[in-house]
Amino acid sequence: MAIPAATGQSDVDRILDTLIDQVRKNLPDQFVGMYLYGSLSSGDFDPGSRDIDFLVVTKSELSDAEMARLADMHASIKAGKQPFADRLEGSYIPLDAVRRYDPEHSDHPLIGVDWDFGVIPHGWNWVLERAIIRQSGKALAGPPPDTLIDPVSPDELRAAVRHQLFDFWGNIGEPDWLGLAAYQAFSILTTCRALHTLSTGTLTSKPVAAEWAGRMLGSPWKGHIAWTLEHRHDFTEHDPGPAHEFIRNTLQLVGGTEATP
Repeated sequence: MAIPAATGQSDVDRILDTLIDQVRKNLPDQFVGMYLYGSLSSGDFDPGSRDIDFLVVTKSELSDAEMARLADMHASIKAGKQPFADRLEGSYIPLDAVRRYDPEHSDHPLIGVDWDFGVIPHGWNWVLERAIIRQSGKALAGPPPDTLIDPVSPDELRAAVRHQLFDFWGNIGEPDWLGLAAYQAFSILTTCRALHTLSTGTLTSKPVAAEWAGRMLGSPWKGHIAWTLEHRHDFTEHDPGPAHEFIRNTLQLVGGTEATP
């Protein structure tokens, strides 16, 4: 069953139509809903973006047979060479787990731009992802997302951001995948969003957070941030020094050496 034009981007709408049709066929007894989020639901989609963020909510944990069908499905969609077929990035999370984040119950199926379909731990960023989906996610099928996901408080957002900063970015190491310009841009923009959330207790887009952080931090950081907006899709090698420096400065600015519970 075709979905209405979900995004106004014809190629994106076609791949989403393919995806939801195939998910329904492969999970006939499990499917609750499918939700689009990120730039495609917030209205600031960049066609050069690396991913199309989606969430499928299921009734319960998937069986081995259901997992195998989804793995074959995603491989088939990617092999079909539709535009954006290789940019699908989404999770399959059961009703009880999507309602609120539980770090002890966070392993769920996921397909990514840089990895194949499989069960992967969903870290503290899923506190933020859930809040984004609840706040601005677009239901392609199923009930409104705010009926499935509990509200996320400002303190919960701040705690999740601190976990991200100190558990992940604080241990990024050198040398590493930040050797590519696009990943450096991603790291700087992500930490800009973290600073914005810690300051305001709210979530916003990367471009808005970048503009805010540039004003707040001033030189030389404003120049680093401006550079990221021009190199978000530049997968060439670049000196990772400024990105590491920006991360270190962010951690010092936030203070502390570990995440708060």
